[in-house]
Amino acid sequence: MAAIHKDLNELPLSGREKIMMQAPYRVLVVDDMETNRQLIINSLQPSRYMVAEAVDGKGALDMLACQQFDVVVLDVMLPDMDGFEICRTIRCNPDWHLLPVIMLTVLDSPDSLVRGMEAGATDYLSKSFNSVELTAKVAAAAEKKRTTDRLDDTESVLFALARMVEAKDETTGNHCDRLSYMAMVFGQELGLDYDDLDALRRGGILHDIGKLGIPDNILFKQGALDADEWKLMKQHSEIGASLCAPLRTMRKTRDIVRFHHERWNGSGYPSGLKEKEIPFLARVFQIVDVYDALASERPYKPAWPPQKIIAVMEEETGKGLWDPELMARFLDVVQSRPELFAKPEEIELDRSARIFEEIAGSGALEWCRMTSGKKKTSESGGGDAGGA
Repeated sequence: MAAIHKDLNELPLSGREKIMMQAPYRVLVVDDMETNRQLIINSLQPSRYMVAEAVDGKGALDMLACQQFDVVVLDVMLPDMDGFEICRTIRCNPDWHLLPVIMLTVLDSPDSLVRGMEAGATDYLSKSFNSVELTAKVAAAAEKKRTTDRLDDTESVLFALARMVEAKDETTGNHCDRLSYMAMVFGQELGLDYDDLDALRRGGILHDIGKLGIPDNILFKQGALDADEWKLMKQHSEIGASLCAPLRTMRKTRDIVRFHHERWNGSGYPSGLKEKEIPFLARVFQIVDVYDALASERPYKPAWPPQKIIAVMEEETGKGLWDPELMARFLDVVQSRPELFAKPEEIELDRSARIFEEIAGSGALEWCRMTSGKKKTSESGGGDAGGA
């Protein structure tokens, strides 16, 4: 079991992964001048690169929509739209946001460089480049893209599995997406950095993924669990942490998944940590989890009004369940700017949500709900309402 805790980047590549990593890089060259495109193509060895060409922005975006590429080499000056606009369009599409874009231009002013980076360019190359410089930059960007794809694909699969766990329980609605959004909002209010905010985003989706390892007859049992069933149920946080452990980028998220059921007074699980022994991000996350359980409508309860929510959260904090300093910060936002925690409807779905929607469209999840038993009843305590 020790091997499961290695970082993904430290694991040896399988034979299939080596073949994929060594396959020719796919490069899209976007330039309206044929001589410029040919110069780039001649600089890239055919055995290592497969090159496609586009002469304008529309053609480039059309090709991106139907083909997979590792790198885009993009001229700034094009007939229909400039490279900055194309780059911004690429960055706004969730399917392309990790795609490296190397801007190619005769412009060498600092303003042009800044504009390119602000548009989302990965790198910059003057048209007076030599073939060695071009090849080095394209190869570095393409290799990083393929490594990132492996991580991104793994995250998407984990997220889709977590969404399926949530979907089987009809009592929670879009609990994961709400938590992901609200945790990031609270994190911003606390002044957390990008890595912490990203961990909270992931934690919102993955916090209960360990329930994959808990039998449905326990997950959806009507009434209270007996001692043996509760012992098994409490293992879901450790199972979830083990599922996240191989990914280096999940280190902080793993703490949220493992410890979000700990309590400030040491009465939680799985480790009985108390006060600041509980990782900071887990303490931030569990407060948002409590709020969502109280503020959301469930089959067994209506959505509670703000004053009732505040009263319950203050009461539970007084009993020693939650970090009092963080709770004070959170309730200050709830009282002064409650609209911050309302997730906007227009937020773009991530890949895992689209994967899940395809699965849900097959009707398989409806069958799972019917065969998994009845809806789970609520447990006592605001923070645990509707879930273990």
